[in-house]
Amino acid sequence: MMLSNAAGPIGIFDSGYGGLTILEAIRQQLPQYDYLYLGDNARAPYGPRSFSVVYDFTRQAVEHLFQMGCQLVILACNTASAKALRTLQQQDLPQWDPQRRVLGIIRPTAEVIGKLTKTRHVGILATEGTIRSESYRMEIEKLHPDIVVTGQPCPLWVPLVEYCEASSPGADYFVGKYISQLMNDDPLIDAVILGCTHYPMLIDKIRQFMPDNVQIIPQGNYVASSLASYLQRHPDMDQRCSRNASVCYLTTEEPDKFSELAHIFLHEPVNARQIVLE
Repeated sequence: MMLSNAAGPIGIFDSGYGGLTILEAIRQQLPQYDYLYLGDNARAPYGPRSFSVVYDFTRQAVEHLFQMGCQLVILACNTASAKALRTLQQQDLPQWDPQRRVLGIIRPTAEVIGKLTKTRHVGILATEGTIRSESYRMEIEKLHPDIVVTGQPCPLWVPLVEYCEASSPGADYFVGKYISQLMNDDPLIDAVILGCTHYPMLIDKIRQFMPDNVQIIPQGNYVASSLASYLQRHPDMDQRCSRNASVCYLTTEEPDKFSELAHIFLHEPVNARQIVLE
């Protein structure tokens, strides 16, 4: 693959729409940079797919973003971060371009969780794929060996968001059910990470059913702060990220459909362009 060394946008990749909550938080903290968002909506969701399939799809997406000029790509997808990030970093980047970087969104939350829990008991609400990978538990245990981590898969939460049912009475049962299961498994939990980028769209419902003493932790602001810190610590990469305060959207789905649903996440007009990943 032939790559340009010119400064380019920061790539933000997700299997679908949830990564838009990460993009929004990053743009609020770092509005000066250019961003290129890619949603693999035609092949979403990634959660139930195998490690090898998620890796193949993610690799195709990252390669496409690199070819479009990105020097740095954020995997704004917990499943991709859990199942593909390490292989991309260790196996693919050295072949493509050792100067480029791919970063995930699990570690930033794992880094700060030690400051947010007093009981040292933490819950993870996420997709089945992310919970099954145990990536959060392993990352948190590396950084905070004393913290007990309990995961709860919430397989129906993403459809609730994508079918615009997040605030409907029908969402109550499934939001309450998974939170009850988590808290029954470990009543000492005092901090819960929303380990799926769709879940901030359910935050009002989640607050309704979460015990008052439990802190709810969406990822966006922590990922954005971590990226800001990363660029400060790596001025060479910072110089390779262009700054025109622009954002472009790519999708593997029909672009009108993507733009319509993306508007719910971003509350601003979105004009997407369709691409093919292979």
